[in-house]
Amino acid sequence: MMTLQLNDQLKEAAQALLEAEETKKSLQPLTDEIEQLSVDEAYQIQMENIDVKLAQGEKIVGKKIGLTSLAMQKALGVDQPDYGHLLSSMDVTMQKSAIPMDKLFEPKIEGEIAFVLKHDLRGPNITEADVVAATDYIIPALEIVDSRIENWRIKLEDTIADNASSAQFVLGEERYAVDSVKLKEMEMKLYKNNKLINKGYGADVLGNPITCVAWLANKLSDYGVHLKAGEVILSGALSAAIPVERGDSFKAEFSGLVSVEVSF
Repeated sequence: MMTLQLNDQLKEAAQALLEAEETKKSLQPLTDEIEQLSVDEAYQIQMENIDVKLAQGEKIVGKKIGLTSLAMQKALGVDQPDYGHLLSSMDVTMQKSAIPMDKLFEPKIEGEIAFVLKHDLRGPNITEADVVAATDYIIPALEIVDSRIENWRIKLEDTIADNASSAQFVLGEERYAVDSVKLKEMEMKLYKNNKLINKGYGADVLGNPITCVAWLANKLSDYGVHLKAGEVILSGALSAAIPVERGDSFKAEFSGLVSVEVSF
């Protein structure tokens, strides 16, 4: 990961996000406090806090891609996705029958496909064929997103600085070869408390989840970062995020794959 020298204003923003997480007190949008906060500066804030957490003993276990759907991009007035880092503490697969909510703010849940890599992917110029060749397996996943920004009043730069609104993730129990599933046509149905809430298709995320991973590998090269063998890549929500409340249970069904479930 590249070493960055943040100015005082960006350092203060990074520290404020860390303190919000520790105290569970939401922040006002960073974009209200910092005039003309740029995307690059937002990524600097994100990476500053990732470095802090690594120094505290966390490990990077993967990356997540956000804002892959056209609807979400339009909602934030952007024309590209964003990304965040997945840390070891975010993997709650083994706790999926009872996820505690005491450290969460205003969580939401999304169903998506996770890619686990067997080879590094180092951009630029990564193609979809490169992604397929580098993928060890794919696996159904649920991502729990959350925001340290009050009431999700976020612009693109806010969510990027906040590690792309990352919180937790749950992986399914079955692994699949990436070429064994027609990811573009795959349908995902997301249930809350046994009621179908929404659904989506692989084509809803940049046309194909594989395209999302290629985008990520190429985008990361702008910041001196690459995707590593063994990492989990959450390729983007296949439908709108659903708010989570204590006592809720969720299930994502994927055509041709086993479902993945979680409860709170």
